[in-house]
Amino acid sequence: MKKRDESEEDETKRGLTRRQFLASMGAGAAAVAASGNQKAHAAQKQDQQVVEAGERTRVTLTLNGRRRRVMVEPRWSLLYVLRERLGLTGTKVGCERGECGACTVLINDVPRYACMTLAVEAEGTKVTTLEGLMNGEELGLTQQAFLEEDAFQCGYCTPGQIMAVEALVSANPDPSFDQIRAAVGGNLCRCGAYTHIFKAAKRAAELKRKAGGAS
Repeated sequence: MKKRDESEEDETKRGLTRRQFLASMGAGAAAVAASGNQKAHAAQKQDQQVVEAGERTRVTLTLNGRRRRVMVEPRWSLLYVLRERLGLTGTKVGCERGECGACTVLINDVPRYACMTLAVEAEGTKVTTLEGLMNGEELGLTQQAFLEEDAFQCGYCTPGQIMAVEALVSANPDPSFDQIRAAVGGNLCRCGAYTHIFKAAKRAAELKRKAGGAS
């Protein structure tokens, strides 16, 4: 005990003892942890304020050629807004997790799953739905091709299939079989009408070439 006391006495003369050093380090670590918890809590509180239920923001987009403004909650999907707020029910609700493709729309002419796209993400974009392919009361060319080739059975996946094909034939006037298969690869048909869907895609491309690229 004498040697230990003498050692601590010598260290006291030089500055902090080992015991004091360890105690101060423990206090510092506790302070850092407390600060981190406070920051995490503040960040969490801020996030809760950003996505607070009921809070709405204005979204402006060009929908089927018309400029539209709609108030949306940040958590709302584009699918929900199209169907429940704007009445465009041609876009179908399927899996709602980006697997079936029934909700496919075109955003700036690129096929996207509306269920996996927040409405606020569509701000300032051009959105085309199944309704936007029609010429007044007449079917658009891709829609007409699906009718001619009997490319549906139950018809539930058909709107998404049509939108995927529309994007393909608008960009590629003469797609190959492999290109067609790849283009509709993200759209599932429970009835298995793929052969007719592929034929419809070829027919849609043909109709567009004859019409000079018009929808």
